[in-house]
Amino acid sequence: MAELTEGRARLRQLAQESGASLASLSAMIGRNTSYLQQFITKGSPRKLEEEDRRKLAEFFGVPEAELGAPLQDFKEKSYATIPSVRRDPSGWVDIARLDVGASAGPGATPGEERSFDAFRFSRRWLREQGLEAALLSSITVEGDSMEPLLHDGDEILVDRSPKPFRDGVHVVWLGDSLMVKRVASAGGGRFALLSQNLAYPPVDVAADELEIIGRVVWKGGRV
Repeated sequence: MAELTEGRARLRQLAQESGASLASLSAMIGRNTSYLQQFITKGSPRKLEEEDRRKLAEFFGVPEAELGAPLQDFKEKSYATIPSVRRDPSGWVDIARLDVGASAGPGATPGEERSFDAFRFSRRWLREQGLEAALLSSITVEGDSMEPLLHDGDEILVDRSPKPFRDGVHVVWLGDSLMVKRVASAGGGRFALLSQNLAYPPVDVAADELEIIGRVVWKGGRV
């Protein structure tokens, strides 16, 4: 086992306190699920890449220096660290609301992906649903093709955890468009994108044309 440096020890402590698994944190930063486990226990890699360190620091709401950033590098940072998920010892967790719209119509190119607010969820409820806060985010529905299930302006919680695909409502990239549709396997390496509003016909796409971002697991909106 590698020597547990201050940065590695702090990362392990933060993960334990937040209730987020090292596997889910690895997936959050775009790495394979064993990446952070190997970093902590085997010392491989020797240090975190700057972008990985930045994402983790934002998630935990701590300075990058706590995760091994050179102090001089940290002093030169001019931006404020804004956590994508804020931790609360009372049993609640804040899930980021992203400044992104997923079209429920013909498709639209979203704006900048940044957090501007948060929804607060019970940690216990998330555990009961089998959801990990590190892999959740909230975005806005745009358009009417998913009515009456989803309405224009509704906000949806998207689970980005790497699970085997099953039919359901997903947020997907199709070309340059971010969309929310019911996605069904059509066989032969193809998928059907289905709208709840029957005025919109199904869209048949090849698997390599589609990127499934995550499954919609909750919705909120005005009555």
